[in-house]
Amino acid sequence: MHSSAEILGHGPMDVFKGLAWVIAGVLFISSLRGLASQETARRGNGYGIVGMGLAILAMLVAGTKDNIAFLIGALAIGATVGVTMAQRVAMTAMPEMVAILHSFVGLAAVLVGYAAFLAPGHLGVDSAERGEIWLDVLIGAITFTGSIVAFLKLRGSVSGKPLLLPGRHVANLLMFGTSLALVVPFATQPGTEALPFLLAMTLLACILGVHLVAAIGGADMPVVVSMLNSYSGWTAAAAGFMLDNNLLIITGALVGSSGAILSTIMCRAMNRSIWSVIFGGFGADAPSGGTGAKVVGDMTETSIDELTEELRNAKEVIIVPGFGMAAARAQHAVKQLVDLLRKRGVNTRFAIHPVAGRLPGHMNVLLAEASVPYDIVLEMDEINQDFPKTDVVFVVGANDIVNPAAQTDSTSPIYGMPVLEVWKAKRVVVLKRSRGAGYAGVDNPLFVAPSTRMLFKDAKAGMEELVAKLMA
Repeated sequence: MHSSAEILGHGPMDVFKGLAWVIAGVLFISSLRGLASQETARRGNGYGIVGMGLAILAMLVAGTKDNIAFLIGALAIGATVGVTMAQRVAMTAMPEMVAILHSFVGLAAVLVGYAAFLAPGHLGVDSAERGEIWLDVLIGAITFTGSIVAFLKLRGSVSGKPLLLPGRHVANLLMFGTSLALVVPFATQPGTEALPFLLAMTLLACILGVHLVAAIGGADMPVVVSMLNSYSGWTAAAAGFMLDNNLLIITGALVGSSGAILSTIMCRAMNRSIWSVIFGGFGADAPSGGTGAKVVGDMTETSIDELTEELRNAKEVIIVPGFGMAAARAQHAVKQLVDLLRKRGVNTRFAIHPVAGRLPGHMNVLLAEASVPYDIVLEMDEINQDFPKTDVVFVVGANDIVNPAAQTDSTSPIYGMPVLEVWKAKRVVVLKRSRGAGYAGVDNPLFVAPSTRMLFKDAKAGMEELVAKLMA
């Protein structure tokens, strides 16, 4: 007596693997859907964990048993590294952690591509298979080195300003075109004679990855992280075709497409072309060839005592968080301030710009970590019209996303970028450490506006002082 699976030429383990991959694919899709909102994000994350666990189990049970010890060892090492990173990496360092994880995906794709090419019995000329290997290694190499540069920029190890080499677009085109041309000899040369062409393409792709991300400046880094996420997905999909692994294809396509969609949405929120972000550099090509008008005027400072009095008398307060809040880990102190104000009957809400921070959704994650209610965290389009009737807008460590030059100065690099129109409020208080410009290096006329007061303090220390004063 034979089972239907065996009659069809598939053993029980093959059936189990196929079924596990289908279920895992459904769980990954459910995970993405869950991550679409803050209320369901935890559940969506759980779906992803279960799906990945099921996929790994299917690989171990239905895969080859020859190297099972190596696989278990690799899983143990990877799990140890992952748990350690999750425990030790602060939320402020999450953007660079995401970037370095993308580099791991890219490096893994390159190594798997070389392994597939050099595996016994795979050196024969099979143009289709060689094409899959080439695509996997190309995208993987760009992702690997590009993610490392993004990591260094986000970490502050290298300058956030764009590296604008003369003829950079021509250089990018030549490198990419040469990489495309190398696929022909790689796909047609027999045996190890094709290896030099694969090595040459890998080197060019690595250089291209470095150059592409080095030319992108600070204000565009959230989009860069999102695009690198997309690249890592397409790398996984290419590896899936190469390894004949349907789950990798499904997962890679989900990650790649969702990353590309998110990047496009973010670029629209910045009034920027996604191609200008990928191939340009923030501030590289200002609309009128300039770098923005010189800001003239003096900043007016305020004190904790003065701000406390203004908040006590306010009825409507909006808080605008930025990377300064993340860097100082001030979100818990901000939550305390919000609780105090709401107990006094002050309508207190948050205004979130789509590219605030260094990572898509960076501010939302930090506020969720501090248990800020989701219903008072509003996106830019939901709250921009409320600034004129707001008594106090409290800007905590944000710069470029509240810059009125985006609407008034056609020579500014950020001209046309939608921003939070905080200057329309009765009073704007900006909490920041210094008088310098933001991460993008663009001067902000908001800081010298008549209705603006500057509070020069570390975000966490300043918020804690303010909370203590309000409680007194």
